[in-house]
Amino acid sequence: MAAKNSAYAAAGVDIDRKMGALRRAKREIERTFTKGVVGEIGSFGGLFRSPGKDTLLVSSADGVGTKLKVAALAGRHDTVGQDIVNHCVNDILVQGAEPLFFLDYIGASRLEPEILAAVIRGLCTACRENGCALIGGETAEMPGLYPPGEYDLVGTIVGAVKAKEVITGAGIRAGDVLIGLPSSGLHTNGYTLARRVILEQAGLGVNDPLPNDGRTVADALLAVHRSYLKPIRALRKTVDVQGLAHITGGGFPDNVPRILPEGVCAVFDRRAWTPPPLFGFIETQGRVDREEMYRVFNMGIGMVVVVRPDDLDPAMRALRRAGEAPVPIGNIQKAKRARVKLMN
Repeated sequence: MAAKNSAYAAAGVDIDRKMGALRRAKREIERTFTKGVVGEIGSFGGLFRSPGKDTLLVSSADGVGTKLKVAALAGRHDTVGQDIVNHCVNDILVQGAEPLFFLDYIGASRLEPEILAAVIRGLCTACRENGCALIGGETAEMPGLYPPGEYDLVGTIVGAVKAKEVITGAGIRAGDVLIGLPSSGLHTNGYTLARRVILEQAGLGVNDPLPNDGRTVADALLAVHRSYLKPIRALRKTVDVQGLAHITGGGFPDNVPRILPEGVCAVFDRRAWTPPPLFGFIETQGRVDREEMYRVFNMGIGMVVVVRPDDLDPAMRALRRAGEAPVPIGNIQKAKRARVKLMN
């Protein structure tokens, strides 16, 4: 409850309400702590033990984006925290890093305690699943900057990898095989276009069934962005992974070239997998060009793995044992410059 006659609360920022919500979340946050955490929640900075000699730190930051608008429409806020943690875990995973700790930023016109608690609950769930400590963050109420009833969620992750085990993609060569790991849906990219097509052009509500999908619009659009940490960890115990690409904003054309050395290109056979119905609905209903679909969305493949041809079979077996449904979706070929070719 706001302090009596608080001018700040009257202006739109209730410090007591925010601090009360954070105090209630403290125990759940502490359940994410790993042995590297030093100290308690509440300091100006989070402390974490150095991972050791010959180990590199890998960091990344990202946001959930306009998927948050779907969460607001559906009144469901307990999954978006998982989205941002898993997204960031995947971003450092492609370089071989294991997550150490996570920091979040939640900004809003007004921080509602119930929504804040649900978001933090999602953050904690994903941090525990990925063995990652939530050691700090920032909550900010800024009336006039954010629209009423909406909020922004951003995360920063720090992980570690032994210098000799970094995955750079430098060893990728012609003949290597591309394996696709399925996504759970849109993950956290392309929502501006998806919302326009589904909610505006098709006129569907978040509780309406999505055609040919079997789920409601909310269930389909709020499906949690997957973490690939556990299957990739299992895979690396079996074969040498030459490269990994997290398929996020920019799709295949913009993300895969980030790991390719000069002199090769990645050729994908689009006949090798069938994108889930959600993508087909967006393409058809929105009359979106097929090539743009592959530039905006992951099209059902959230992670691309590059292995030597001799390692394909053991890699497939290892991924299946880890609960994955891997699909060989292309190969590496010689080319003048690093780029992606999408065939058929």
